[in-house]
Amino acid sequence: MRMLLRGAAALAAVVTVASLTSGAAAHPRTERAAGTVPSSEAAQIPAGVTAGVAVFDREAGTFTEQVNDSAQFRSASVVKLLLALDFLWNRGPDYTIPAADRARLEPMLRGSDDDAANHYWSTYGGSAIIKRMLDRPALGLRDTAAPPAEYAGYWGYTAMSARDTVAVYRYILEKAPAPVRTFIMDNLRRSTRCSSTDHFDQHFGIAGSFDRPWAVKQGWAGKYGNGTCGSGAESARTQAESAAPAPRAAAGVDLTRPALHTTGTVGADDRTIVAVLTLHPVGTSYGKAYTDIGRLTRSLNVPGGVRPAGTWFGTWGELVSVREGPTTGDDRITRLPAGVEVLVGCQTRGQVVDVPPYTNEWWAYLPQYGGYMSNIYISSPDNRLPNVPECGSPRP
Repeated sequence: MRMLLRGAAALAAVVTVASLTSGAAAHPRTERAAGTVPSSEAAQIPAGVTAGVAVFDREAGTFTEQVNDSAQFRSASVVKLLLALDFLWNRGPDYTIPAADRARLEPMLRGSDDDAANHYWSTYGGSAIIKRMLDRPALGLRDTAAPPAEYAGYWGYTAMSARDTVAVYRYILEKAPAPVRTFIMDNLRRSTRCSSTDHFDQHFGIAGSFDRPWAVKQGWAGKYGNGTCGSGAESARTQAESAAPAPRAAAGVDLTRPALHTTGTVGADDRTIVAVLTLHPVGTSYGKAYTDIGRLTRSLNVPGGVRPAGTWFGTWGELVSVREGPTTGDDRITRLPAGVEVLVGCQTRGQVVDVPPYTNEWWAYLPQYGGYMSNIYISSPDNRLPNVPECGSPRP
């Protein structure tokens, strides 16, 4: 979290992958079994993860998943939904948004921009924003609370629960004036892969588990290593956080463990609202947290959600490039955090890649990134991935 924003937006956390050495006894790819992650109608929470889960089917008017849904978590950037609502609440009758505010709100909702959140938190009263939200019966918040007094400048330390997050989305979709609903949801549908402040890859959880249409507001908080997209440069968040008071457990809200949250809607007409709030053990790498929240989200019963075709595989290596084509000369689209799972749609022969003593000519197409990565970095004992068709061929 940066000074005053403290919530951070999007994801974080996972185990460090062992580096490859020419004297390794076993290929790193053989240390993690490849394969699909099954779906389930009961939330499958990975070991060591604390989670609050709420999934609400708006068509049926019922919850399909509720696990610790009243438990309070520090909200990280999920609270940006409340910052936007507070600003928009009394702007009727036409809800015109000044150009300067549109230039802040759009990147705050799409790219989880922290500077914009700082502006609204400091300009409109900080914790008073949360009190105003709690005082609005239309929202019906029960577990939300302002940051502890010693963290009053840190909006990301606002406490929220999974069921309150669902309540916020239900208000936006079912009760908010149409211009407010359209503005917020259209921006969440345009969520950018890279967050605008610290360049974290924020398309985890919902965004990685379901085909569009979806709309997401992600959240992350904690100190993470390389979890960035684009150039793969290290996040500056760790330097910013060093100026904050030492976090602690406050009023039952754990401020010490890395947080990673995925929230939003899935399916046509925003059929299902999904809120998955998670905490991970201290020291968890971004890649592991990314993978764990992905597995949890894919296990949920989400009516209207369409799961992408392909097979999930583990990966190894630090900041492996995803490229526009199957050669190292093709433009780089992004770099993957160490150890994340990826969905492989198909594979093709391309440039031979050498990581001594290993060589591989096969490349995997990753449909969720729209690019290719060398199979040499995928956790499989064979160069050619099992049960994955060649690109242009029907699935087996």
